[in-house]
Amino acid sequence: MAAIDVEKVKNDFPIFDIKVGGKPLVYLDSAATSQKPRKVINAISKYYKRYNANIHRGVYKIAEQATEEYIKSKKKVAKLVNADSGENLVYTRNTTESINMVSYTWAEQNVGSGDHILVTDMEHHSNIVPWQMLAKRKGAILDYISLNNEHSELDEESIETQLAKNPKLLAITHCSNVLGTIVDVKSITRKAHQTGAKVLVDGAQSVPHMPVDIADIGCDFLAFSGHKMLGPTGIGVLYAKHDILEESQPFLGGGDMIKTVERQDFTPNDVPWKFEAGTPNIEGGIALGVAVDYLRKIGMGSIREHEKMLTRYALEKLSGIDKVNLFGLPVERIESRGGVVPFAINGIHPHDVATIFDSEGIAIRAGHHCAMPLVVEILKEPALSRISFYLYNNERDVDAAVAAINKAKSIFKIQ
Repeated sequence: MAAIDVEKVKNDFPIFDIKVGGKPLVYLDSAATSQKPRKVINAISKYYKRYNANIHRGVYKIAEQATEEYIKSKKKVAKLVNADSGENLVYTRNTTESINMVSYTWAEQNVGSGDHILVTDMEHHSNIVPWQMLAKRKGAILDYISLNNEHSELDEESIETQLAKNPKLLAITHCSNVLGTIVDVKSITRKAHQTGAKVLVDGAQSVPHMPVDIADIGCDFLAFSGHKMLGPTGIGVLYAKHDILEESQPFLGGGDMIKTVERQDFTPNDVPWKFEAGTPNIEGGIALGVAVDYLRKIGMGSIREHEKMLTRYALEKLSGIDKVNLFGLPVERIESRGGVVPFAINGIHPHDVATIFDSEGIAIRAGHHCAMPLVVEILKEPALSRISFYLYNNERDVDAAVAAINKAKSIFKIQ
């Protein structure tokens, strides 16, 4: 795999031309959202300038071009995650909407009173709250796979215990947005299927950063967001096995999701269009396809190796700073860790840390990271600071973060 030329890559991203407080932007918050290359930005502009028209409706040239480009983008996304074709992909607004769509379609039809729904203690709120809502609607039971004593990985005994309850659904993250832990979703999917459960994988933090092969994992659903993988906001993806999409009832009603409408009934459209009611985010889908082109040209394997290198470098640098507490797997387990480094400085609130970072032109995340059960209840922290990497980061960005931590300690007189 070829090494990434970070300086060359950064030249493709207009935002790195800006200054923050007179200092060059150091962006270390890609787990929240990624920056966008010029090609993606231009694709959106080109759609509106050259062929802005609705899809699946007009027979005139620019409408046909818009439809063609939109459908083509799905094929690109499908190829990225080895999903056969775009026919198994539904475009949504984001990972959250993708998960909620499963809750209000397949799960609404198949989960009943007394049934078990299984999640884990490292889930994002988007993979907890929809299942809490479903459990309340249906009288189902929500169970959790707990973490091990180091609070860094799923506990194997807990996996076995909870799967023994024969859940209807296992909803599980592929890579924790807080700890960076990469879960062996292939193994857990196989075990869950043996109990008869369907498996939903939250790929928001994995699809943008590493090779993901749906056929190899074997999951029933995969959800991820375009904005975390160089694409625009407002476009997300839900993969589901074809028979599940065929059997599930549509969630939203309206235009484009129907074949025929009579006064008292309707016939739904073919998969996947029956789940895309109304005018979709056309330019978002097209631009996501361009983002996928960009990622595939660099290579997902190369991106993964680059982030491992940066994460290793960051863990080694930060572990040498007194009063800094790191969370997640140790550097020796780098193969099971994504490009996320959560930390806390004794005596300084993470929000103050992030403010000091910002004064140095460095963007990091501070807070609960949309994972309050993990951060507050399990890690027993009021909040955490988080550094997260992508293909446009390098060792100098880590060095800048180290300098900002030392500045924060100096300001707060932390020895």
